[in-house]
Amino acid sequence: MQVIPAISELRQRLRGETSISFVPTMGNLHGGHLDLVRIARKHGKCVVVSIFVNSLQFGANEDFGKYPRTLQADCEKLEQCGVDVVFTPTELELYPQPQLVTVEPPLENDLCGAFRPGHFRGVATVVLKLFNIVQPHSAVFGRKDCQQLYAVRQMVSQLNLPVEIIGGDTVREPDGLALSSRNQYLSTDERTRAVFLYQTLAGMRQAVLDGTKDFVALERQAVQELTARGWQVDYVAVRARNSLTLPQSGESDLVILAAARLGQTRLIDNLEVCI
Repeated sequence: MQVIPAISELRQRLRGETSISFVPTMGNLHGGHLDLVRIARKHGKCVVVSIFVNSLQFGANEDFGKYPRTLQADCEKLEQCGVDVVFTPTELELYPQPQLVTVEPPLENDLCGAFRPGHFRGVATVVLKLFNIVQPHSAVFGRKDCQQLYAVRQMVSQLNLPVEIIGGDTVREPDGLALSSRNQYLSTDERTRAVFLYQTLAGMRQAVLDGTKDFVALERQAVQELTARGWQVDYVAVRARNSLTLPQSGESDLVILAAARLGQTRLIDNLEVCI
């Protein structure tokens, strides 16, 4: 496995590769990331993983400065997974000058975008830059952040990029908590309580499967239950899975999404449901 920090060196290494599968990450890798790498291995002969904590997708009061940077441990895990190349650019390498050209994705100001202004613009911009650098044939993103996955797919479609976007299923702890780099911020007590977010979504999904059509009432009840247990809720929403817009009458392919804080830790999750 090669660890390459420079764009010019990476391009030289990948020249002539005919099947590149790419997994962009911010590092601090867990089992969910490694599952995406295993998926990438099925779609490309050369697997490239990037590790870059992207400042553009962090707000002024978010955790950019303290976001865990664990490069050595990450590389050890990736080598065990058979990754071919790890791209580890510095901020100066990826942004040699102020980033003036940015990508404005759909739903930029909805759902998580309403609470993290500029976040998805930062995501789409860095992903586009990474695609231009790596030139992958396929790229793998986790479904846990389904709004991010949707934004990337829309960007690829709108800009006619020759990249197949593959969604990897959410990987969970045995109790149902979705794996996340931010889970390590949770105290012992908060970790015990964190599973309630998943349980709330699972209860909503069962209610929908049982025939409940009043999604607004379901959302309101979920917010009340989370708040009563000490969560600060950004949103709980039932949306059309393929567009993340409000479901139309008779919509059968849905996703239930939530974002909420437990203590200082913001967690997101979602569950798909087909009725």
